[in-house]
Amino acid sequence: MVIPEERGAKRIRNLLSRWHTLPPEADFLELNSSHPNKEKQRIMQINTDTFSNARVLVVGDVMLDRYIWGEVERISPEAPVPVVKTGETSEILGGAGNVAANLAGLGCHVTLVGLLGDDETGRRITWLAKDMGIKTNGLFTSTERPTTTKTRIMAQKQQLFRLDSEVATTLSEADEAQLITTCRSAVEEADALLLSDYGKGMMQTEGLCQMLIRMAAAKGIPVFVDPKGSDWDRYHGATCITPNTSELELVLGHRLSPGETAVTDQVEETRTTYGLAHLLLTRGADGMCLKTDAEKALFIPTEAREVFDVSGAGDTVIATLAASVAAGLPFESSARLANAAAGIVVGKLGTRPVTIGELKQVESDKKKSDFIKTCDRATAAHTVARWQDNGDEVVFTNGCFDLLHHGHVDILHKARNLGNRLVVGLNSDASVHRLKGSRRPIVKEEDRGAILSALSSVDLVVIFDEDTPIELIRALKPDILVKGADYKPHEVVGKEVVESYGGRVELVPLMEGHSTTGIEQRILNQD
Repeated sequence: MVIPEERGAKRIRNLLSRWHTLPPEADFLELNSSHPNKEKQRIMQINTDTFSNARVLVVGDVMLDRYIWGEVERISPEAPVPVVKTGETSEILGGAGNVAANLAGLGCHVTLVGLLGDDETGRRITWLAKDMGIKTNGLFTSTERPTTTKTRIMAQKQQLFRLDSEVATTLSEADEAQLITTCRSAVEEADALLLSDYGKGMMQTEGLCQMLIRMAAAKGIPVFVDPKGSDWDRYHGATCITPNTSELELVLGHRLSPGETAVTDQVEETRTTYGLAHLLLTRGADGMCLKTDAEKALFIPTEAREVFDVSGAGDTVIATLAASVAAGLPFESSARLANAAAGIVVGKLGTRPVTIGELKQVESDKKKSDFIKTCDRATAAHTVARWQDNGDEVVFTNGCFDLLHHGHVDILHKARNLGNRLVVGLNSDASVHRLKGSRRPIVKEEDRGAILSALSSVDLVVIFDEDTPIELIRALKPDILVKGADYKPHEVVGKEVVESYGGRVELVPLMEGHSTTGIEQRILNQD
């Protein structure tokens, strides 16, 4: 990865490493699989080890996704195009590689089979895959084509344009023979086979796809296909295909008719035509439609809250679906989980994998009151990483906030104005007791967290049990650390940590005559 040594670049590196090193923040994930059939209405619990024994073989078009981040301040005098002042560059796995990255993020054992060019880009892909724990013995090089690369120019939190380097031709006989030999061995150790077709040549031969599907059928494992193009004969007999609306319309030869009944009929027509056990249609803002051999289709509403970028959403859907089925979950519950994963990934800028921790947070958010913003440390770290990844500057401050008063509100407002998001570290009851004495806290931690959550200036509240927030700061890696001006810079806990990765410390002025101790004394003096 080529990234300049500057503040933003260090933040990007921290984010990239955090996707793979953060501990899972929950022991279970609850899915409510509501279905007209009451026998299937049940809550399933998925612990963080659910996917640890799932073995998934991914075969398809592997590519490198390169992002060049910059800013646009003017239009070129040479042509009516924006001038991008470039900054950081980041590289991640793309295509079938992104599918494998999502599976690895969920904790699966992943083997990736694909074709790379004999070039530096191909070697970067191998290194990135190994770094994520993906088995790369199925990645082989060809002298007949370069490694497929997509370079996206990003500015103002959006993609301006994309540059593709590729040779999209079918495999040579030699490359195809090597692929078959590799897959024949790898499929023996898999619980599911996933074919990721990006139309770059790997999966364009009908005979090859059919051979891979028959290999999996002989082993008794499901085959999942992310399709491309209008010729689906090569996918005939797969367990499940996951097209989006435009991909299904291409196969049908016409636009999808509106209405659930019409959609069900058209999906069922496609499913039976190609001998599929399941077809999962992703419909963007309209959610998903899962059709099996049951009479009724399952329509799942979208769970996306804030859409930044749909790049890689299809990869996340099929990866989560395959991982869940490979782990032994029912197909409908697996589809719901895939839908939740899609809602997470479109909230990220650029192609990014989803993790089990993020899935847990989605379900946890459904259960708490809308205004409650309190969460645990690992969940907060995931959230902060996502905010920073989308270009937000994250501010952190901390305190006991016992008997919240005007001075507290003022400092929180000033802190929030320094960036885009404010995270408050809140001392637990035990911590306050040690620091303030036996009579404190006056207000319990869950109540203090709820009161802070009600403030519009606060985006997240994290309770910590230590006497200082140093470990919390290390976990969150905020961009700005804020304390009151009654501190001297060298007295601020976490200053060295924040500055070590390019962040900064800000001291904000305090309102005079406002303190929790003063309020406490006035209350006591009234007795």
